[in-house]
Amino acid sequence: MLRYTILAQQLKNFKVISFTHKTTDISNIGKLHLEETERSSRLKALLHSGIDELLYLSTCNRVEFLIYDDQTYNHKKLRQFFSVFNPSWNEEDLEWAIQNCRVRIERHAINHLFRIASSLDSLVIGEREIITQVRKAFDECNALGLTGDFLRLVVNKTIECAKAVYTETNIAKNPVSVVSLAYRSLRELKLKNNSRIVVVGAGETNTTMCKFLNKHGFENFTVLNRTFSKAESLAQQINGVALPLEKIGELKSGFDLLVTCTGSSDPIFTREVYASLLQGEKDRKCIIDLAIPTDVDAAVIQENAVNYIEINSLKEQSQANLAARSKEIENCEAIIEKYLAIFDEQLQQRKVELAMSQVPQKVREIKTKAIEEVFSKELNELDEKSREVLEKMMAYIEKKYISVPMKMAKEIMLKKS
Repeated sequence: MLRYTILAQQLKNFKVISFTHKTTDISNIGKLHLEETERSSRLKALLHSGIDELLYLSTCNRVEFLIYDDQTYNHKKLRQFFSVFNPSWNEEDLEWAIQNCRVRIERHAINHLFRIASSLDSLVIGEREIITQVRKAFDECNALGLTGDFLRLVVNKTIECAKAVYTETNIAKNPVSVVSLAYRSLRELKLKNNSRIVVVGAGETNTTMCKFLNKHGFENFTVLNRTFSKAESLAQQINGVALPLEKIGELKSGFDLLVTCTGSSDPIFTREVYASLLQGEKDRKCIIDLAIPTDVDAAVIQENAVNYIEINSLKEQSQANLAARSKEIENCEAIIEKYLAIFDEQLQQRKVELAMSQVPQKVREIKTKAIEEVFSKELNELDEKSREVLEKMMAYIEKKYISVPMKMAKEIMLKKS
């Protein structure tokens, strides 16, 4: 069992300031995002305000500040911190930040970080992207000179812990996003990468779906949307062709896959519209309908050769997979507890190494003084061979005197913990 008091003493300078979906509305987290062009100046200003080490992690649904210093982050200190982070904020902005953040310290901060990288604190449990985001955040802050020895140890152990969670449990085994599930269903149909893809709707869901398809080698897209500018924007991202939705009846090239997701209250693909889209082709088509209510009329599915992937069945599978992932949380927590203990041990070893880093220099100083001052007369009276043996013996003693106490000190510290 971990001795929490020992760990707390060692981690007293570590804290994490968090903004997540659990502390505030996700739409507000954008207030804390920093563009790449301003990260250096803004984060270095924080470092110069008295912080020893700093790491800034920003994703679509969280912002985390990892801090190593000897300051207490009470209301007054948080106000100072956010004033430096964004000098343009007024009193209302500052108070919002203070009220909507959560500060974790010592062991709770380490545990929180391990849970973040293991995706247990994510909007979607088991999504592995966060581990890459943590590593990237460290690399960026390290390149800016913001991190040091402590945060390096923390992040390395965080990545190790997260990898163990993903490989030793089933937390990320089955996809839970409807886009991932839709693609998995499509992949089983063995659709070719040069397939003709008609996309109707250019909202967030279809954008994610199209990027997913494009990432996996699909590239023949025609995008239609009521607002033509949005169709153009999505088409540019996937190297497709854009058309206004009212011109859907003018499509003459046929299709292999139809991806649709609009906000229409009535089906867009009636018998007539679908027949026009087919252009007389008789082979089986694939349809991914992610709209609520569905965009494809039920009669179209009943009367045509179609592999139909629709939102309701995907949501049911998503919930089932999410429930399966939730059952794995206990196993994940056990791994995290194990790595907290491992981190404690590593941190104690590091403390010994730092504390004894001056020993080699001190030993050399003692040896030099002995040779040049204390025993200089006696050494000068020795013949060459005797002096050579003595120097070898002293070098051997010096080496052992450095390594043996270091090893003994580590063993003593570990036994105490």
